[in-house]
Amino acid sequence: MKNHQGLLEDLAPRKFGKRGKIWTGILLIFIAAGIVAYIDQLIKGQVVTNMRDYALWGIYISNFVFFVATSFVGSVTVAVLRLTKNKWRTPLVRIAEIISLASIIMAGITIVLDMARPDRLLNLFLYARLQSPITWDVIIIPTYIALSFLLLYFPLLPDFALLKNYHKGKNSTLSKWYGRLSLKWTGSKAQKALQEKSIRLVAFIIIPVGILLQTIDAWLFSTTYRVGWDSTNMGAYFISGAFVAGLGALITVVCIVRKVRKLESYITEYHFDKLAKFLVLACLTYLYFNVNEYLIPIFTATVEEEIHLNALVFGEYSLLFWFSQIVGLILPIIILIFEAGRRPGPMLVVGFMVVIGSWWKRYIIVTPTLLSPFLPIEGVPESWQSYFPSLHEWIITVATLAMALLIITLLIRYLPAVPIQRTADEKVMYPTEKDLEP
Repeated sequence: MKNHQGLLEDLAPRKFGKRGKIWTGILLIFIAAGIVAYIDQLIKGQVVTNMRDYALWGIYISNFVFFVATSFVGSVTVAVLRLTKNKWRTPLVRIAEIISLASIIMAGITIVLDMARPDRLLNLFLYARLQSPITWDVIIIPTYIALSFLLLYFPLLPDFALLKNYHKGKNSTLSKWYGRLSLKWTGSKAQKALQEKSIRLVAFIIIPVGILLQTIDAWLFSTTYRVGWDSTNMGAYFISGAFVAGLGALITVVCIVRKVRKLESYITEYHFDKLAKFLVLACLTYLYFNVNEYLIPIFTATVEEEIHLNALVFGEYSLLFWFSQIVGLILPIIILIFEAGRRPGPMLVVGFMVVIGSWWKRYIIVTPTLLSPFLPIEGVPESWQSYFPSLHEWIITVATLAMALLIITLLIRYLPAVPIQRTADEKVMYPTEKDLEP
């Protein structure tokens, strides 16, 4: 059975190779371009975007909703698995928590990017109105960031102590930092008991906070009384969609990290089978809410709703609408119901399909509704009557996605992607035949 040293050799973070440095460099280029575009947007104003009086949210808010959705599975799902003590979660939880933290940080930053006057951000706190869902969004996002950080950090303490000793004599700087981050962890019974209580407390709190965050975002839409958003279904619709987007992101990152870090012995086909079944359940649930959201209103639609639905199903947004439904939901279900589709290779493709479909799904939720007001659009400039993101918007949006990937990349670089101490403990308690080999 492998001891701590053997597990450390397998699971300890490693330096970037050539491919890692190229990847990081590409992400930094995209981020730099986004910063330049955002500075230009600050100087010239949002006239450089294609957002106008009607399409006042545009791609920035659809991107924000995507980040919030993606963050959901890493915190809430992991919290549920921790509280129910599911053993199969161990190799996956840290990657999920990293994705969650990166996504919710970028969700907060994206909101600021959408503001024409970010210097007035403080006013959201000074003149908050408790009856406004926006106020609750401002409160809940920092809270969720803090809880996501703690849910990632507390389980890392034993691993930081192991990494401190592992790097002693090899890299004194890393050893020193890991030592500080370990908070003098020795593995005593008192420390383990306190750690376990802390993790369970954070896991218990983050579940209602995560659900509340998704629901508040849904309320931001449904309380505006607009065609396409005027629905009591929006809360459950957003939560079920968040599971799909988050699981798609988790599967994609797990596949890549497993291959790059050579973790095939720890993240096995058994774990992919579990994730695949979980994703099928999430997709079926979300598909049900999509039927409820788009098919049922056909029989009771007002004139305005009928125009909106026709634009989605048959009109100018039909390509994106059917892409998000077929590629992002239906095809993944069909692929994953077969055993061959639940292997790492096909799962990587499915993960990409779900993530891309989920991103465009948020665009479909935001833009068509804004351009389908109750009163016809008349007597306004032609540019107000349609919307497609400008070059500035695309560059800034791609930069936010690159920044999320950079956060994930750096955390994977300096944190063990698979928990070391937890894996060692479980191998002692639940050894496999391979573990018992001399």
